[in-house]
Amino acid sequence: MTAAEYPDFKNHTSLNMSSSSCTDLCMFYSVANVIIFILGVAGNGLVIWIAGFKMKKSVIATWYLSLAVSDFIMCSTLPFGVAQKVTNEWIFGRFMCKFRYFIKLLNMYSSIFLLVIISVDRCVLVMFPVWARNKRTIRKAVVIVMLAWIVSAALSSPAAIFRDIKQNKQKTKCERTDINEPSHFAIVSCRFIFGFVIPFLIIVICYVVIMRKLKFNQMATSKKPFKIMTLLIAAFLICWLPFHFYSFLKIHYNDKDFVKSLKVFGLTFANANSCLNPLLYAFMGRDFKRHCYAVLSNIENAIEEEEGKGQDRVQGTAGDTTEESLSLSV
Repeated sequence: MTAAEYPDFKNHTSLNMSSSSCTDLCMFYSVANVIIFILGVAGNGLVIWIAGFKMKKSVIATWYLSLAVSDFIMCSTLPFGVAQKVTNEWIFGRFMCKFRYFIKLLNMYSSIFLLVIISVDRCVLVMFPVWARNKRTIRKAVVIVMLAWIVSAALSSPAAIFRDIKQNKQKTKCERTDINEPSHFAIVSCRFIFGFVIPFLIIVICYVVIMRKLKFNQMATSKKPFKIMTLLIAAFLICWLPFHFYSFLKIHYNDKDFVKSLKVFGLTFANANSCLNPLLYAFMGRDFKRHCYAVLSNIENAIEEEEGKGQDRVQGTAGDTTEESLSLSV
């Protein structure tokens, strides 16, 4: 078949290739987010249990608990996005359409603000240990967390205002409402500045100050603290930069294939941040490690006890059977 015999052959082929590419992207997005959902719910749930019920109440535990709650809520909404990607349709109604995207941005802001709070708190502990020991209280920590959530909710409100369900080709879509380009650019710029640039600069400054202080006091006997700090900054950058880069490209190149591909990877990496936070910010702490090992040890002991009881039952049954067979033979 030639192009002259079939004029739409080229368009038909490109359409099939685009559909195949979309299918691959949808598969990647779905599988990746299902993994993030499982690990995120389990990891953040464990942090909530340990920080909320097992650990002694402290400022650090308050930071970790709030961060885990934010990430847990975010991970809990991921199945809605997977269902939308697989079916190419929104089936959960108008309220959930607005609520899901509001929660998405609420998690982004609250998670980032809490990471900034944790970084500043660590910096204060290193720079002013005596003042921090006397002035840092759980009540003040709770107030700071509440303020961070209030500001996050205010900055996330446009996601609910400019999102609604639409009928597109006999399918219901959860899409952004039509807004002019300057307004769209203003929203994306505000999100980039307050949700990435300023927090990232504060985190970097805090860790630079901490490292300089530790080196000056010769308190850093190993390179492990510096590796951890570098890992934290790198994870923050890798998880959120693709998302913001896609947000700006979407303004002018929304229909381009490379932007659609970048959207999938940007959203996946941003979602992965909620899965990585328990590992990077909680399980690195000594208290969290100790309580985590205690929980795992209790689970292991319970399993071993159940296995031991099961073996005793089997041995007891085997012994009874042997006695019965001997009595019958006699």
